[in-house]
Amino acid sequence: MEHGKFFFVGLGGSGMMPLAMIVRARGGDVAGSDRGFDAGRSTPKFDALAAAGIRLFPQDGSGIAADRLVVASAAIEDSVPDIASARRLGAPRATRAELLARLFNEAALPIGVAGTSGKSTVTGMIGWILHATGRDPTVMNGAVMKDFVRPDTPFASALVGSGDAFVSEVDESDGSIALYSPSIAVLNNVSLDHKSLDELRQLFGDFAAKATTTIVNIGDPEAAALAATLPAKTLVTVAIESPADLMAENLSPEPFAIGFDLVIRDARHRVRLSVPGRHNVANALTAIGAAVAAGVDRDEAVAAIAGFTGLRRRFDLVGEAAGVAVIDDFGHNPDKIAATLDTLHAHPGRLLILFQPHGYGPLKVMGHELARTFAERMAPDDVLTMPDPVYFGGTVKREVGSADIVAAVAKAGRQAWHDPDRADAARRLVELSRPGDRIIVMGARDDTLSTLAADMLTRLGD
Repeated sequence: MEHGKFFFVGLGGSGMMPLAMIVRARGGDVAGSDRGFDAGRSTPKFDALAAAGIRLFPQDGSGIAADRLVVASAAIEDSVPDIASARRLGAPRATRAELLARLFNEAALPIGVAGTSGKSTVTGMIGWILHATGRDPTVMNGAVMKDFVRPDTPFASALVGSGDAFVSEVDESDGSIALYSPSIAVLNNVSLDHKSLDELRQLFGDFAAKATTTIVNIGDPEAAALAATLPAKTLVTVAIESPADLMAENLSPEPFAIGFDLVIRDARHRVRLSVPGRHNVANALTAIGAAVAAGVDRDEAVAAIAGFTGLRRRFDLVGEAAGVAVIDDFGHNPDKIAATLDTLHAHPGRLLILFQPHGYGPLKVMGHELARTFAERMAPDDVLTMPDPVYFGGTVKREVGSADIVAAVAKAGRQAWHDPDRADAARRLVELSRPGDRIIVMGARDDTLSTLAADMLTRLGD
């Protein structure tokens, strides 16, 4: 690494924390700041960072020094005191994506995972297969990988190994996917989230074209169209119940697992995943394809995937009380929400949904699609409540809010409520619940949603 000293602004973010942990584990002198630390939020996370030898400073400019590379995420405004101090002192600066791309591109075997949905899960699956088969990978994830959680690594969103592979999800939302040069690329799907479809097609297409091998889920129409533009010799296709290089058949859904037949050429393997849903079958296909492309024996990869137990906040069963299950889920865009609701509706029971949007900007971009997804995927007896979007400071236009989405869902004939304060939203669902219901807490960019879900479980048991 060119710089030995680093200062991460927004250290607690889901993309910043694992990067800081990797840099620290590789010998970097790491410090940082975060609004959440200043406000006393997410204390266990910051305790874990401190235990790893990362120094924490208030986000007031006091931690900045001229000889430290100042790393900031796209969410950090220029008005933040740390950034103003870095400018004043002339400290070197880089974005989170620039630093990650530098480490990724320097790796002997960079494996990049792209797509609108499923990136974190596929990254975790590939990381787990490579780890379980002795490849000792480095993994950069945006979510906690439950298989790697230990008492000394309670927030295992990063894994640091000495092997050739560097597995990372890559982000299209800010266009930084263009910085990455993968040897193996994975493309799950292409759908509306932070950018227009035309922009996404260009970004994902350019990313896939750089790789020696690209694994594409051709069950997704947009991804299939992109696959058609790639040279056949670089392409590995996957699909559920349609012809592909790796194909899944005979799916057997369970409430918190799913089985399927994996068909590769003439061979057929029965696989049981410890995570549920048709979407996770597609995720597993791309992960196995990437692992095989990385040199893992096919049978070993198939055996290893069964041991993957999932990610925190990805269809994460918090517990059951009074006959009601509480599930914590990262669903925040139309595709992710649809996948979660479809997985739940494969089994009996009413759904009580608390969805906290992850910002006013995303609501403006995809509010119509979100409302349509809830209206189409909710059953008549399901209930949705939406608090106001999460807001941690900064300037933002509030042109579309939760009330607008709720009004559209209710107009379509579904039960939907706007409870601006999420404590009221949680109280509503707990009071409405009856045995057999499933409560789902959904949303991104807010670690405290997990605490809310746990509190709801406790209240159910009182």
